[in-house]
Amino acid sequence: MSNYEIKSDNPSFVLHGIEDVKFENRPVPEIKNDECLIAVSKTGICGSDVHYLCHGRIGDFVLKEPMCLGHESSGTVVKLGPGVKNDGRINLGSRVAMEPGVSCRTCTECKSGMYELCPHMSFAATPPIIYGTLCRYYVLPADMLHPLPDSVTDEDGAMMEPLSVGVHSVHSLGKLQSDQVVIVFGAGPVGLLCMAVAKALGARRIIAVDIQQERLDFARSYAASDIFLPGARDPNESMEVYCARVSDEIRTTLNIPARDHGAVDLAIEASGAPTCIQMGINILKPAGTYVQVGMGRNMNVPLPLFHVINKQLKVLGSFRYGPGDYPLAVSLVERGLIDLKPLVTHRFGFEQAKEAFEVNKLGRDESGKGVIKAIISGPE
Repeated sequence: MSNYEIKSDNPSFVLHGIEDVKFENRPVPEIKNDECLIAVSKTGICGSDVHYLCHGRIGDFVLKEPMCLGHESSGTVVKLGPGVKNDGRINLGSRVAMEPGVSCRTCTECKSGMYELCPHMSFAATPPIIYGTLCRYYVLPADMLHPLPDSVTDEDGAMMEPLSVGVHSVHSLGKLQSDQVVIVFGAGPVGLLCMAVAKALGARRIIAVDIQQERLDFARSYAASDIFLPGARDPNESMEVYCARVSDEIRTTLNIPARDHGAVDLAIEASGAPTCIQMGINILKPAGTYVQVGMGRNMNVPLPLFHVINKQLKVLGSFRYGPGDYPLAVSLVERGLIDLKPLVTHRFGFEQAKEAFEVNKLGRDESGKGVIKAIISGPE
């Protein structure tokens, strides 16, 4: 087993309960046969991290013991297990994007090439697993590490996790083809990355829908070809009537046909808002594809099944990422088809992690600058 400048301490940012986080020194983890020890370089703050901080749970995943936060990370390989293949892919000193979920590799889902649905998945900073990546050292199997080309920075590497969510939604599930039209509801980080993937894959039009003009303006400067800000719902207007009206307004305002060439081929819902879910179904052309990637506060929402049936729509849920998503994400950035740098709006040292989370919770810093993605450096 080989070693590479390994320190004796492992500073970690640990969540003990709602709004209760502490810096702790945890043991440097041991590695098994096919695993690597990674010195974490950069970690992005995800909405799920903030949700655990504020609520102590996400759905059925409930915090029951202290948990190190973080799962959007890059780092450097500092130790190799004896079973890591000597094929030149991963070496000591390799800079890598860290895919933070390890499946069982033997269940039906894993064997079918859908490891993201593995019922035994161990995912960073997700109960009951207690160890996330906001620490000095983290362990992963070598095949869950994705080498970063020289042109791809460590910050870019940390952004590969949310970018892979966009790749999974738009490419792997949405099957977007060049010259197609995509509409994305929600211009937050995931929505923006879905737009970036659509642009990289040659979409004809990328329509961003959001309720904040500031977000829409950024989306248009970044990857969207068109933007739309829905008006308010009338006091006596039902949600169904409102959604149908706004869908018609989007088509009319942006000159989008209801069918044939130029109609909406793919709808990506990245906000979780019940109104956007209905609008996405409403605006799709016949035989179009709808992908739900956003999680809202209430996911028990009415679905306009008449349109699903009458237009023979394909309606899919998108969960994390699967085979090939990380490599394609790295490739799109390496080839300059996606620029992740404009999305990183705030940077913090490891000792500023609490401040980073507070800024992320508020959505903007003391100067009023809005947060898209905050990045925390690893411990020095």
